Amino acid sequence: MTKPAATVTPNTWEFLRDPMIKPTGFREYDARWRFPEEINLPGMTALGLGLGTQMRRRGIEPVIAVGNDYRDYSLSIKLAVIQGLMRAGIHVKDIGPAVSPMAYFSQFYLDVPAVAMITASHNPNGWTGVKMGFDRPLTHGPDEMGELRDIVLNGDWEEIDGGKYEFVDGVKEAYLDDLVGDFKMSRPLKVVCATGNGTAAAFAPELFERIGVEVVPSHTELDYTFPNYNPNPEAMEMLHDMSDSVKASGADMALGFDGDGDRCGVVDDEGEEIFADKVGVIMARDLSKIYPNSTFVADVKSTGLFASDPELIKNGVTADYWKTGHSHMKRRVKEIGALAGFEKSGHYFLAEPIGRGYDCGMRVAVEICKLMDRNPDMSMSDLRKALPKTHSTPTMSPYCADTEKYDVLERLVAKLVAKHEAGETLAGRPIKEVVTVNGARVILDNGSWGLVRASSNTPNLVVVCESSNSDEELRAIFADIDAVIRTEPSVGEYDQTI
Repeated sequence: MTKPAATVTPNTWEFLRDPMIKPTGFREYDARWRFPEEINLPGMTALGLGLGTQMRRRGIEPVIAVGNDYRDYSLSIKLAVIQGLMRAGIHVKDIGPAVSPMAYFSQFYLDVPAVAMITASHNPNGWTGVKMGFDRPLTHGPDEMGELRDIVLNGDWEEIDGGKYEFVDGVKEAYLDDLVGDFKMSRPLKVVCATGNGTAAAFAPELFERIGVEVVPSHTELDYTFPNYNPNPEAMEMLHDMSDSVKASGADMALGFDGDGDRCGVVDDEGEEIFADKVGVIMARDLSKIYPNSTFVADVKSTGLFASDPELIKNGVTADYWKTGHSHMKRRVKEIGALAGFEKSGHYFLAEPIGRGYDCGMRVAVEICKLMDRNPDMSMSDLRKALPKTHSTPTMSPYCADTEKYDVLERLVAKLVAKHEAGETLAGRPIKEVVTVNGARVILDNGSWGLVRASSNTPNLVVVCESSNSDEELRAIFADIDAVIRTEPSVGEYDQTI
């Protein structure tokens, strides 16, 4: 196989024969491309060949579990990746259609060292990608992705005899059994189950029924055209739909899952959309009663309440703010022995003894139901209202090309740091500090903050703001952060704003 080209003209002999891979598809912690504009099937085979070569060079036992999400093109892409893995001499255990956490679970269940999940996650149709990992429950981070990128783009792979294919049945059933355990609800609970017609539709309704939850189905028919909305519980479109379903059905809450089932979104009994970081604080309050003096990791997009909430302080909680991204967060939770990690996007990382440390929207759903069972006199809205009041934006993403976004961000960080050093204000308040672990989180003297960072998997910047004071202050923070962003002419329109 020849070294991949960055572009190959479609509908040509070369497109059918030669690998084509756009280099920007290799991201910080997974790989994503538009298919077939940015990668073709021979390119996917080259990726598999590179992944298999990476396994062998790292001395990893040559066995891997491979799954795919429910998009019409994912199966053909998976088979192309499998062909490359087998050409690298790898024994492939094909677990069939799956949500990403089922693939992560299969590493433990089948006792295999590596995993590759074919999914575009919550990206719209037309996207594909691979989430992969060697050191369970971790997935590739920047170092591993950089190494894989260099192997693949340089054609620096090795073809070895001995590759093997095996289809493994029953992993889905084992995954559901593992999630349910011996738990059964002792209080009645009526839940809107929202899957946006994505892969989680094959899992979540059955899971809820098995633990004794009354299910109100919302777009739970598998349909890879996504006829209602793109399954992304961070998008207001999905959250609004979940809210409407709660109000129409009188449900106790809605739980929604993204395209590959590793994220969970929550709407309470009043139809209020609770951003995932606030759900994380509710869960941390509950868990820290059972496990006092725990450490919780939160990503830089998350609320400041993990550090300032009086209940968490009373329970001896240590808060650790870290880089956004499922691989970064999983690694941090494992490294510092945290009980859990919470990400504003809806990735939750529940470690032993609750989970295994990987992000699983289904596990989170079960744990939220357990939380409700432990608090039989409380509604989800009661739990929300018990939190200190803050005002926060959704995640807002202005366009910025993949080839430019990191350079743009570097300049924006420098400008925001300079504002702090010059003693300038933001939203009329003094700047206390600028945290630059992942972009720039500008923290004001009252704990309010605004963040700008680069998206790791789409051509965007990411902006999130929170005020501990008022909606007016929130809007002022956003306006001042956006004014700095607008000094960069290559930054485009937002996907959503306040």
